[in-house]
This record gives sequence, C-alpha cells and structure tokens, in this order.
Amino acid sequence: MSKTLEFKAFCFEAYKAEKQLTGRQTMHLFKKYGVLSYLESCFDVLHTTGRAYIIDDIDMFIAARNKEN
Repeated sequence: MSKTLEFKAFCFEAYKAEKQLTGRQTMHLFKKYGVLSYLESCFDVLHTTGRAYIIDDIDMFIAARNKEN
C-alpha cells in the first residue's frame, strides 16, 4: 500500500470515529466535497501533523467547500 493511500485510510477512519459516522456516511461526505483528493494533494504537509489537526483541517476544508455551493 502506498504511503498516500495509507494516510487517506488513516484520515478516513479517524474522521469517521471522531464524528461518529458510518463508513458510508463518511465516504459520501468525502466524495461530495473532494476530501480524498485534497488529502492526497496536501499529503506532504498534513502527514506530519497530528490526528486532531487533521480532523480540524478536514472540517475547515468541508466548511469552505460548502460555502462555495
């Protein structure tokens, strides 16, 4: 498994657990807002941060994308 795929899986599971979502709900949210692409494009920076920071960053990314729609 590539490092970026492993990182995206970690972020997915961490976000799912933190927000008490199902896998299906989390995937729907990540697809709707392009979170997986974002995580891949920012891998170099984000993989050096902690779990709480990543979850907050995903929340801010979703909020910003939500305002665009």
